Amino acid sequence: MSKDIKFNFLNSDEQERYQKHLTLKEIGYDGQLSLKNSSVLCIGAGGLGSSVLLYLAAAGIGKIGILDNDHVEKSNLQRQIIHETNTIGNLKIDSARERIKKFNPNSELLTYAERINPKNALEIIRKFDVICDCSDNFGTRYLINDACLLLKKPLVFGSVQGFEGQVSVFNLHKTSPNLRDLLPESPSKNAVPSCAQYGVVGVSTGLIGILQVNEIIKIILKKGQILDGKLLVFDLLNMNMKKLNLKSDQVNKQIKNLSQFEDFYSVDECSDENNTVNTINARDFNNLYKEKPNKILLIDVRENEEFSASSIEGSISIPLSLLDQKSDLEFIQKESLIREVFTICKSGKRSEKASKILSKFKIKSRSIEGGIEKVKEILCN
Repeated sequence: MSKDIKFNFLNSDEQERYQKHLTLKEIGYDGQLSLKNSSVLCIGAGGLGSSVLLYLAAAGIGKIGILDNDHVEKSNLQRQIIHETNTIGNLKIDSARERIKKFNPNSELLTYAERINPKNALEIIRKFDVICDCSDNFGTRYLINDACLLLKKPLVFGSVQGFEGQVSVFNLHKTSPNLRDLLPESPSKNAVPSCAQYGVVGVSTGLIGILQVNEIIKIILKKGQILDGKLLVFDLLNMNMKKLNLKSDQVNKQIKNLSQFEDFYSVDECSDENNTVNTINARDFNNLYKEKPNKILLIDVRENEEFSASSIEGSISIPLSLLDQKSDLEFIQKESLIREVFTICKSGKRSEKASKILSKFKIKSRSIEGGIEKVKEILCN
């Protein structure tokens, strides 16, 4: 399917690795070659993306793209099984890439440490045969859907919340339904719980992700009944499953370009990116740290293990996942009356999130750009 160099054989490692595929009449040698010659882009390396990426590699997909700009946090590990404790603080794409390289070195991996947006969506998506949506917000889902419509790319959709999950295939053929047929308009923020409000049982992301890969394999092999025009809905708490029919409306295919909905795509109910964060570069912080150490409250929001391994003298440890606890907030609020509050992490990503959390509780703070590594580099000079 890919326009890249085609392979016409399986090497000895692949023949042994995919032996159970080769014995299936639905796959066989030719089918495994099709998988090897295919390319899949996974947008999101979180809960859904973790199982999707592992099973894409296990299936022998030749080229796998991973797009995510987030970092691994300890609270991710309950469901994001591609990441490990020792990768906390790392970019998710780096963590995922290293795991897959160990798992199956035959797959070519392309990584994108960025959020998908109207400016890069078409350029990235056109490089792949099948797109797998493992994102966690409606703005991004509609953007991916519309880009796939414009590029005529099949899109495998998945979503989870609590014990429930959904899977479907959009845009498989010219007459196929797409996300706008399922949801013509994005749900309002009040209608959908925020990421902070709802939880998710880890196995639901695993199951839905595996089902997404199953659809991808069938699309590539052109085998079986694909969820084209169907929405598969799972209720894992009560072990119920139902399949709903989707109708295609040509009105929902009239996407001329992504600039039509640019403002709409930027709406992300699970992100605080629209909130400005006050930051300070490492050098300016270093000067303040030397001049007025007693006037600074430096909050290290990395995990406890990271803090124990390396920290800045005088800093206190409050992991990002615990920052909204009442006792910690009361302490920070009290200290903020007499000291300036700064947040720090490994690279600056988590500390920005921490400052956004504090701002919701009317606590002013500044995130240190570049994180602890940059500060320590300057302190040592």
